[in-house]
Amino acid sequence: MSKLLLVLLGVALIPAIVSRVAVSHTDQRLHEKKREVLDLIKRDGLVAFVRQEKNEAYADYNILKQEYISLTPERGPALPKPKELIFNEQRQVDDEVEDFRILGYQFTANGRPYRLEIGSSLATVELLEDTLRRLALWVLVIGAALTVVTDAAFARFLLQPLGKLISSKLRDVRHPSAFSFEPIPTTTTDFRQLDDSLNEMMHQMQSAFEKEREFMSNVSHELLTPVSILQTRFENMLQDPELGHAHSLKLVESQKTLYRLRNTVKTLLLIANIENDQYLREEPVSLAAVVADATNELEDRLAQRELHLRVLLEPDFVLPRANQTLLFTLIFNLLSNAIKYNRWNGSITVTGQLQPNGGYRLAVADTGPGIAPENLPHLFDRFRRFHASGPASPEGFGLGLPIAQTIATFHAATLTATSELGKGTTFTLEFQPNSKSVTSNPTTN
Repeated sequence: MSKLLLVLLGVALIPAIVSRVAVSHTDQRLHEKKREVLDLIKRDGLVAFVRQEKNEAYADYNILKQEYISLTPERGPALPKPKELIFNEQRQVDDEVEDFRILGYQFTANGRPYRLEIGSSLATVELLEDTLRRLALWVLVIGAALTVVTDAAFARFLLQPLGKLISSKLRDVRHPSAFSFEPIPTTTTDFRQLDDSLNEMMHQMQSAFEKEREFMSNVSHELLTPVSILQTRFENMLQDPELGHAHSLKLVESQKTLYRLRNTVKTLLLIANIENDQYLREEPVSLAAVVADATNELEDRLAQRELHLRVLLEPDFVLPRANQTLLFTLIFNLLSNAIKYNRWNGSITVTGQLQPNGGYRLAVADTGPGIAPENLPHLFDRFRRFHASGPASPEGFGLGLPIAQTIATFHAATLTATSELGKGTTFTLEFQPNSKSVTSNPTTN
């Protein structure tokens, strides 16, 4: 933009500047001609130009009548000092009238005044202006283009460490553990400070993440022991024949609460173990096989709510390095949510499709009431729930989707959700192309 403004400013100012330069150049040539003529007069005398006895003037034109020189005797007393004036005026040359830039010089020689005129056609001046104007515009445009290219190259050279910093340290870094702390080679102090500041910040974040994981893991481990002890005591108390019916009901309700607490603790422990890389990812896993195992586990719940399940995996997708147990939990949670938040006699569709980039997309779609748009950004937050469970549906704790997202991230996959109120919700799991192995056997149920 700055170069464009300079070009526009040059276009506005160049004509006036060029006109002034052309006129100055013409005036300079007229002065040079005047000095040459005066030198000739000094050398050869006025007799070579003017016949004084007949009072005749001298005039000379070039062949194209673009320049002329005239020397004319004048009447009157001798001038005390020479006078010079430059002006524009018309002169008749033969049968034509031309506009000239004229230098008029009055001087005294041999006690008599003379007038010397040296003229240059204004057509020549205009031609010079046009030539200079075009030359100046071309120089301006070419200079602006060259400066744009050199500025871009220089800026790219200066910002090269920043590009390396963004590409190698910030892009696709979803977790502090994936951050590269290797210093970026640069001699620029600002980039060096930026790199050091990012490394320090990510060290602090990584430390905070590790402390949070360690705390969650320790708390989960510590809570499981008293929960198990309480569960055993409640079971022993329920076996007491002297226990009244009212107390038995209270103990059963307490057991339900304790069961929810135990599941929550186990879930938190599972998330902490996944984030702490406690699970291996070294076995080939077929998504079709995992989906089949999950649907077999959920057959009773599907039949209970009269839901129709359709599986279309064309073709199957095999991850060469994965964890089958965690993938089963991921698919199970997605299908469980599709059952829980579906309408009676609804449907669930599981589709798998190979992507053009070599990746694989697995989608689980239901025909439930859908999710409000304002709730979608918080769908994977822990302990957040946006639906009330339907009749006879299992209890939820707001941890199923966070677990699914944690497992997806563990397998370098992306889990997203789209929903439309009144029509249903679709959870999409996208696997990266660099972790694929596809078989040619489609699976349709």
